[in-house]
Amino acid sequence: MNAPKILVTGASGFVGEAVVFRLLLDRKFIPIAAARGATRLNGLCAVVPFELTDSKALPDLSDVQIVIHAAARVHVMNETAIDALTEFRKVNVEGTLRLAQRAAESGVKRFIFISSVKVNGESTVLGKPFKANDFPTPADPYGVSKYEAEEALRQLGFDTGMEVVIIRPPLVYGPGVRANFLSMLDWLNKGVPLPLGAIGNRRSLVAIGNLVDLIVTCIDHPAAANQIFLVSDGDDLSTPQLLRCLARALGKRVWLLPLPEWLLKLVASAVGRSTVAQRICGSLHVDIDKNRELLGWIPPVKLETAMRQTARQYLDNLTK
Repeated sequence: MNAPKILVTGASGFVGEAVVFRLLLDRKFIPIAAARGATRLNGLCAVVPFELTDSKALPDLSDVQIVIHAAARVHVMNETAIDALTEFRKVNVEGTLRLAQRAAESGVKRFIFISSVKVNGESTVLGKPFKANDFPTPADPYGVSKYEAEEALRQLGFDTGMEVVIIRPPLVYGPGVRANFLSMLDWLNKGVPLPLGAIGNRRSLVAIGNLVDLIVTCIDHPAAANQIFLVSDGDDLSTPQLLRCLARALGKRVWLLPLPEWLLKLVASAVGRSTVAQRICGSLHVDIDKNRELLGWIPPVKLETAMRQTARQYLDNLTK
């Protein structure tokens, strides 16, 4: 029997590339990488050009059994678009639905959509984590676009019989991570004192290895069909705990000044960085009990291990 073919979109990105590498390693499936730009996957598997906003650039899905859709217009800290929601919708809603419709018409059995915890909302109250079946409360254009895509996919699945699986990750980290997590590594490696020692929040993160493992589990697990899953490492940290953990992985001493949270937010507001302060100080904790109960899934990569892997790659890159 031939191995099932799986199309992975966003294969030049952090998550999509990691999924393809895992599929190549497992050798249970035949991955097809759909990439918008250059990718390291050339020569390792079939690579096809892909553009969500161009209906003529959609790949042929006639021989594909599963689609893992990781491509998206991602959340950005300093949005420049005049109408951000419209721009997010063009890619994350309209483009996603265009691809999913092609998948359903081509006989694709299951469509796995990598969404975002921002569909649940921006923050949680201590002791009350987000759950997969909570009523969605997206607050920014990116979260709204992901929620609208989820709803369109669920309706399409209902209408066509194509199984839809939705996975909502929080902040994803691991070797090669970029954006805000990379900035944290830079601060810690340089020994910059950080006024974050008095923050008592709780945040969920997910190592790329754990996210990919859940995605792969959902490829053929019968109980995953038409379900929504949150995902994390299962070890939730305060901001000071996260920084100390990363500093240990880097072999550095961390300087955390106990600035009161109210003062930190006041200073951030004065310099136009209120949103950043809210993310640093606020809680965003997710409950992944559903994953264990329905799929028998627990995160295989320990948080300390993932932090060491991330730090090692970061330090290696500094010496190149």
